[in-house]
Amino acid sequence: MPFDDLIVSAFAPALAAVQNGSIPGAVLGVVTASGERAVRFAGSAQIAPEQVPLARETWFDLASLTKVIFTTTRILRYVEDGQIGLDDPLASVIPDLRQYDLNAAERRLTFRQCLAHDTHLPAVEPLYTYGQDPQTLRAFVLQREWRPGPSVYSDNNFILLGIAIERLSGLPLLAQPLPGGLTFRPDPAQCAATELCTWRGRMIRGEVHDENAFALGGASGHAGLFGTIDGVLDFARTCLDGSGLASASIAAMRQRQVRTRTIGWEIAHAGWHGGDSCSGGTIGHTGFTGTGLWLDFERGLAWALLTNRVHPTRHRESGILALRRATGEAVMALFGNPKRES
Repeated sequence: MPFDDLIVSAFAPALAAVQNGSIPGAVLGVVTASGERAVRFAGSAQIAPEQVPLARETWFDLASLTKVIFTTTRILRYVEDGQIGLDDPLASVIPDLRQYDLNAAERRLTFRQCLAHDTHLPAVEPLYTYGQDPQTLRAFVLQREWRPGPSVYSDNNFILLGIAIERLSGLPLLAQPLPGGLTFRPDPAQCAATELCTWRGRMIRGEVHDENAFALGGASGHAGLFGTIDGVLDFARTCLDGSGLASASIAAMRQRQVRTRTIGWEIAHAGWHGGDSCSGGTIGHTGFTGTGLWLDFERGLAWALLTNRVHPTRHRESGILALRRATGEAVMALFGNPKRES
């Protein structure tokens, strides 16, 4: 059977979700470390105010996949280059972080802690409600005294990491170089629509769905990246074959740091979005708009499911968790037991 035909059965849950109206459109891609690739897609890039068919080349708002495809990868490259260490405080790169209180807890936050979501910062803060001037909002983030709390998955960790990348590179995020199939500035006409935004007063297509990332200038360390299915799979393959990062960086991405988190990624655990049949060392991440990427290193396999499940509104049940799990189980059923690493 041609490899491209292999994932027809794995795409069945997504196809059913499109056909029953749970989601407007979906594209599933699978890639191996050796470069074999298969893609299936169905549905619409937009259904309101008009219908636009989805294509393999459609750009999706990757939402929190930005955290792993861009931010985590870029930080690890700076570590590889010796410009920073994972256990260095962010203040070594952002000296004005809480600059009016040199004993502030935020000044002790390290790159490792932020990447692993092992900080006291809250999950999310509606920064966009404080204004839309990007530089003022960045200053607010840097000077804000965050109330202590338990470690949670936090956009704020990655907003700070995005600011660190801007300081290290000397470039705004929108100007960062990216490989083909990934961009912060897509052509709206080639994008899957997300949500009719009541705050912006329009259907969002080709601009970041996340309100905070939009208010911060259109891109942030936690959201703003767009990608095609092939762009996402290209990135995944570089992780599988080791061509994108050094072995130490890949090891950091795979090593549990706290609970279910590694450096940047989530690691397989019971009930997670990747399904329960993947290898124990599988890592993955999801995006609020309906995206997801999983890397099973023992099988030498990665799969991405990109949907626009928030279109035309997030305020309905799309069944995305069940869909992701069913897809992961179906992919694993196709590829059998993993080859254990020596």
